Amino acid sequence: MIGYKIIGNAMQQLLLELNAGQTVYSESGKFLWKTQNIEFETSFNVSDKKGHFEQMNGGGMFGKFMDTAINVGKRKLAGESAAFQVFNLTHGQSGLVAFSQTIPGEIMALNIEEYGEFYVQKDGFIAAENTVDFDIALTKKVGAGMFGGEGFILEKFSDAGTLFIGACGNFIELNPADYGGKIQVDTGAIVGFDRNITYDVEWVGKSVGQVAKNLLFGGEGLFLATLSGNGKVMLQSMNINSLARTLFKNAVKSSPEDRTGGNILGGFGSLLGELGDKY
Repeated sequence: MIGYKIIGNAMQQLLLELNAGQTVYSESGKFLWKTQNIEFETSFNVSDKKGHFEQMNGGGMFGKFMDTAINVGKRKLAGESAAFQVFNLTHGQSGLVAFSQTIPGEIMALNIEEYGEFYVQKDGFIAAENTVDFDIALTKKVGAGMFGGEGFILEKFSDAGTLFIGACGNFIELNPADYGGKIQVDTGAIVGFDRNITYDVEWVGKSVGQVAKNLLFGGEGLFLATLSGNGKVMLQSMNINSLARTLFKNAVKSSPEDRTGGNILGGFGSLLGELGDKY
C-alpha cells in the first residue's frame, strides 16, 4: 500500500511517498512538485508496466503498438489527454511527489480491491498506483451517454491498489439502497460509482410543457441522472459547469471603478481617468 497524505481544505494537495519498486501514474496537468529522486516520463498506456500487452494482443511489438493505439484513441474520444505521466523512484529509500486539482475541492483515496471496479467521470481522476488497471468504459445505456452531461464514456479502474479521485467542492457519499433504491442527481454532480450501480438519465418534467418550462426558466437543464442499485455513489457539492458559468458571468461584468471594463460606465471612467492624468 502506498503512503499518502491529503493536505489542505478548500484546495487540497495529494502527497505520495514512493518506495523502491512503487510506481504511480497521473492525469496530465495534475502534477504539482516532487523530490529530485523521483523521475517521471510520459506514457501512452500504463498497462505496459504490467505485461498486459502480451495477454491482450498476443505479444510482440505489433501487439504493443495496437494496444497503445486503441487506448490513446479511447482516451481522446473521452475528451482526455492522450498520455499519462508515470512516476518512479530512482535512488534512495523513498521520495515524494505531489498532485493537486485544477479546481477547488476535496481529494479522496479509494482501495480498488474493495469495489472490484470503480467508474469515474471525466476530470475526476487524479492519480493511481500502477497496480490499478485503467480502461475506458461505455455507459450501459446509450441515452445516459448522449444526455448525461459527462460524456458517453467513463473511466474504469479495476484490479488492486489505491486510486485517488477529486471533487469540485466537497464529496457526498450515498447509497441509493438507503433511499428506496434510486436517486436522481444533477448530471454535473457525479464523480463516480461502483459496479453495483446502474446509471441512466431521464427528462425533467413529465409533459412537453413542463420540459419546455424547465428549459426556458429552470436553469438546471433538461435531464437528471438516475443512479440505482446497492453500492457506493460519490457526488460533488459543486457543479463544475455551474462554477464555470458563474466565473464567466462575473468576468465579463465591470463596475464604474473598473477602468478596463467594456461597458459604458467603465469606458467613461477610463476616459475621465486619462483626462485627469493629462490635466
